[in-house]
Amino acid sequence: MGYTAAIAGASGYVGGELLRLLLGHPDIAIGTLTAGGNAGTRLGDHHPHLRPLADRVLAETAIAELAGHDIVFLALPHGHSAAVAAELGDSTLVVDCGADHRLADPDAWTAYYGSEHAGTWPYGLPELPGARERLASTKRIAVPGCFPTSGTLAMFPALAEGLVRPEVVVVAATGTSGAGKALKPHLTASEVMGAVSVYGVGGTHRHTPEFTQNLSAVAGAPVTVSFTPMLVPMPRGILATCSAPLTEGATAQDVRAAYERRFSAEPFVHLLPEGTWPTTAMTLGANTALVQVTVDEHAGRLIAVAAIDNLTKGTAGGAIQSANIALGLPETTGLPLTGVAP
Repeated sequence: MGYTAAIAGASGYVGGELLRLLLGHPDIAIGTLTAGGNAGTRLGDHHPHLRPLADRVLAETAIAELAGHDIVFLALPHGHSAAVAAELGDSTLVVDCGADHRLADPDAWTAYYGSEHAGTWPYGLPELPGARERLASTKRIAVPGCFPTSGTLAMFPALAEGLVRPEVVVVAATGTSGAGKALKPHLTASEVMGAVSVYGVGGTHRHTPEFTQNLSAVAGAPVTVSFTPMLVPMPRGILATCSAPLTEGATAQDVRAAYERRFSAEPFVHLLPEGTWPTTAMTLGANTALVQVTVDEHAGRLIAVAAIDNLTKGTAGGAIQSANIALGLPETTGLPLTGVAP
């Protein structure tokens, strides 16, 4: 059985990545493409690399355009998905790539996003304990943020097995595509090239409560997360370096064994051989998360590093992976394991 999918926000980076991946999906046909200010223009004007779709004209993001599809992917700015989703029927699988439905705590949403909480949907990170079961029985999916995807995968095995104290530090470097496609002066080439900078420092980044929510859930107790994002001069990719104090008696052998147990059967999360460290180049264009873990004996800390492509596993690929589960398709359908190099 084939499905049709509409993409709202098709002219942006996430919309373009969804389309790139769906062009190779054997069971999902691409239906209506919509946009906001870019409605009425050709898709090829925004994504010239998507040659098979270049002459498609973007429609207005309206319910009349999105209705009638089996799946609607919402690649809209934060705060815009809820109103659209509320008008789509219960029979439509709605996959929200924005933040509107990720957080369970309404106060956390209001504090970080400044608007009314729209509710909580099943969380689209299949590798988390119990996530696949929740995704298999839902018509609503909240796609994780790109930073929490990388940091959660890096740290959850240690927290789930009680190998570290619930005091996590995450420093993650990202490329500029994570900020979206709208023109921003501080993201022009003249400002970014040759420079590395931090932002959202001191717990102010909007992904902070998402980290806390994910890691507290797997730990079964409150976890504090100090998160510092870094902007580096590359288009796409995230490298998250995470650490936490070891619990008494935990050894490097315990740590390695825990990560091997958690990831050995995962199709997209790969624990690298000891001594090999992830790079963002290894994941470019692939729906993979590459993880390495070690113990700093001198500091008594676990160090875990994860690399992802922020647009693929970090957003669009993760969205399709979760949609596959909700549709009853093999989880890996249409998703690449191989990256692009050099």
